[in-house]
Amino acid sequence: MSNFLDTIKKSTIQDYIVDVRGYANEMTIEVKPEHIFEVLKVMKENFGFNYLADITGSDNYTDKKRFEISYNIANLNDKQRIRVACQVEEDNPSVDSVVSLWGSANWFEREVFDMLGVHFENHPDLRRMYMPEDYQWYPLRKEFPLLGIPGSIQLPEKDPPKEYR
Repeated sequence: MSNFLDTIKKSTIQDYIVDVRGYANEMTIEVKPEHIFEVLKVMKENFGFNYLADITGSDNYTDKKRFEISYNIANLNDKQRIRVACQVEEDNPSVDSVVSLWGSANWFEREVFDMLGVHFENHPDLRRMYMPEDYQWYPLRKEFPLLGIPGSIQLPEKDPPKEYR
């Protein structure tokens, strides 16, 4: 993997890299959020990372760089896997969509949007998938109450208990 890092350091994306960190034998490249699309495009086209395994989001619940968006990508030919991540601020939680690079990003981005409220610019159909469209909260944000917000969603009526036969 060190040869791979040396190659990246000589590529066109080197100026967009904020940090490289490893944990449990996995590598994460942190990039500036405004360049996430460019970096992932280079990773796909120049380095062969042809498979997007998933996109995840997490809430760091900090004043700066509140949300982290992580893209788990793989080069199936060379059997390499890497995580590319970016940090976004709470006041404008948005990054560019990568649906044009990987069609599967459509559902992953919609899930992150629905649960954390991070917008994906140029997404072809960014709408909620779990919560109602008019729902104003994001359940995976740290300030969201564990038991939910009473009365925020109309729940279905409970069926009466059935007889045991």
